[in-house]
Amino acid sequence: MSKTAFLFAGQGAQCVGMGRSLADNSSTAKKWFERANSVLGYDLAKICFEGPESELTNTANAQPAIFLVGWVAFQLLMERVPALKYEAAAGLSLGEFTALAAAGAITFDDGIRVVRQRGQFMQQAADSTRGTMAAIIGLDETLTREVCAEAGVELANLNCPGQLVISGEADKMEKACELARNKGAKKAMPLAVSGAYHSRLMSAAQPGLQSVLANISVVQPSLPVISNVTAGAHADPSSIRRRLVEQVTAPVRWEASMRYLLGQGFTQFIELGPGKALSGFMKRIDPKARMLNIADSETLETTVKDLS
Repeated sequence: MSKTAFLFAGQGAQCVGMGRSLADNSSTAKKWFERANSVLGYDLAKICFEGPESELTNTANAQPAIFLVGWVAFQLLMERVPALKYEAAAGLSLGEFTALAAAGAITFDDGIRVVRQRGQFMQQAADSTRGTMAAIIGLDETLTREVCAEAGVELANLNCPGQLVISGEADKMEKACELARNKGAKKAMPLAVSGAYHSRLMSAAQPGLQSVLANISVVQPSLPVISNVTAGAHADPSSIRRRLVEQVTAPVRWEASMRYLLGQGFTQFIELGPGKALSGFMKRIDPKARMLNIADSETLETTVKDLS
């Protein structure tokens, strides 16, 4: 029997126009966008639908925007395929919050408020440090860790075989990329990001996030939600809070998280939210896994048809 897990998109997946076709074609979706605007007190839906890109890519907007579109995709899928059984959830970095909301551990209102504040804290940390990130393509983890140690940067994302991301001070990243190429990386490319996410340079964001999480209700998830920090299922509510704070500076163990789910017998994965990055990662992790995605009204119809 096939087991299904939901996967929620992370930061970097945002694009102007995201969610618009869902809202245009569904009163349910429209209501969730209106609810988000009401909870946050500003027009996030307009930023999703119309941009400008500079406003959408600001971390304080990008994080609640991606949370929102992932949540809407989840709601529409369950509305259209109410008998669909899903038995685990995971999300890339920010997407972990959407996964926890989908598992009932936090409410939608609390989730979108927290990720908005998380984005603000992280943007402030980025503004106060000169940090950036780079993608390392075609180099294994051992050699990439050697690069990090030599250059004084950190391993930030272990996405899939042959695709890792490093993070650290901007003036060290050029050396790190050069070292990676010298060790055999096919590519070592700086990323267009405003900070060194998932590194110690984000530590200033942790106290604020810890305080915010202490003031919301977190309950036991109704199904396993995979932690980016441990690559295993979250435990009790206090542990969830702790892991979400740790996640800000810890590397994202995405490949290990997916291998954990594959080892638990999951064969079908549905990516929810903008983009198809997680589907691309899964092709490199296990090409046999069945991947579906919902990013807009067209992919919603295709996925509903495939599940029927």
